[in-house]
Amino acid sequence: MVKQERAARTRRSLIHAAAEVFAQTGFVPASLGAISARAGVSNGALHFHFANKGMLAEAVEAEATEAVRRLTEAARARHGDSLQTVVDAMHALIGALAEDVVVRAGFELAGDIARRTASPLRREWQHWVEDSLRRAEHAGALAEGVSWKDAARVVVAVGVGLEVLGGEDATWLSRQSVTRIWDLLLPLLTDRPDLGAPVSSGSRAAAVVPPRAQPRLTQPEQR
Repeated sequence: MVKQERAARTRRSLIHAAAEVFAQTGFVPASLGAISARAGVSNGALHFHFANKGMLAEAVEAEATEAVRRLTEAARARHGDSLQTVVDAMHALIGALAEDVVVRAGFELAGDIARRTASPLRREWQHWVEDSLRRAEHAGALAEGVSWKDAARVVVAVGVGLEVLGGEDATWLSRQSVTRIWDLLLPLLTDRPDLGAPVSSGSRAAAVVPPRAQPRLTQPEQR
């Protein structure tokens, strides 16, 4: 049991270290030596868990995908099939991009054409937005003449734009920035005051997925 816990701790440290390196340098320039050194483990320990850099990138994306799934599920649990669900989820997603290096690195890897792989992370977000706006349309929450498909294209494009721009200027990832965007979008998407006007700033403080606590190993391990 102790050995399994140590292996799990090493794996988590490697994923977090890889996320930090990928976020700072990009996928291609990142080296396995830099990742293992940042995690505080030996190269042998890294190769025990991940055969190559591509597998590490996949693990980072998988962790980021799970984080996005948690925040979208939390938004839907609070507000059901409403536009407020989408507003809150975008606030939470952009907050996670600002605060959680694994989520940030996951999206950066998803957009890295050098990897030449389809991204489960961006698909996860896009499919969730599409499904949520389809539900909102069925519930009568969208304005007459607004289709869920058109609304989803706009919301997904805005999210990707904030992600990319936020990589160079963190102010794009601020709560104020997201709120102002929803101030413009919501009057176009809904005209149903009887359902309760969605709050562009989010119904409460964004439920940002907290950065994972990553124990640093004090000496190199073999596994």
